[in-house]
Amino acid sequence: MEASRCTLFHSGLRGAEDYFGQMAEKYGVKEVVYSHEGRTPQRAKNVKILTEDELKRGDISMEIVSKMLNRKFYEADKIRKVLQIIFHMVNNGHQVFVIGTILDDNTVKGGTGWAVELAKLFNRPLHVFDQEKGKWFTWEKGAWQEEEQPKIEYDTFVGSGTRYLENSGKAAIERLFEESF
Repeated sequence: MEASRCTLFHSGLRGAEDYFGQMAEKYGVKEVVYSHEGRTPQRAKNVKILTEDELKRGDISMEIVSKMLNRKFYEADKIRKVLQIIFHMVNNGHQVFVIGTILDDNTVKGGTGWAVELAKLFNRPLHVFDQEKGKWFTWEKGAWQEEEQPKIEYDTFVGSGTRYLENSGKAAIERLFEESF
């Protein structure tokens, strides 16, 4: 895979997404940071401001999201735009990489879990580095399978994850880029 032919999609949040962006820049990977009017991402390079109409394309019932993630969202209006941005990330990136925590119900902790659920729904190659376990997992045949080391294998990919990036998560992102390029 040639780095200059690849594009990373993310939303520029502090933590994992900011770090994915830093690694993309280091390796010469193009990047698109999705945002909306009134929001300034932590990583404010290559920002694509989504219009209200574009955001609406990623709209979904909060009831469905709550059921898929097995949790309740109390600030529906605030979280809605986040979920809409995540839709655009996963819709445009073929392969999905996430740094976070896999929960017992097979979802991933936090808003990042929506990127994971969309990747499953869209049948995208999906890889999660679980910071608590210190390992990569891939979603295959309806279950998480431990994975030695994933590689970026498609020219469009998503980098998402926790705002609380630990050293193990940083190292996982660094190694992902090293092994891929």
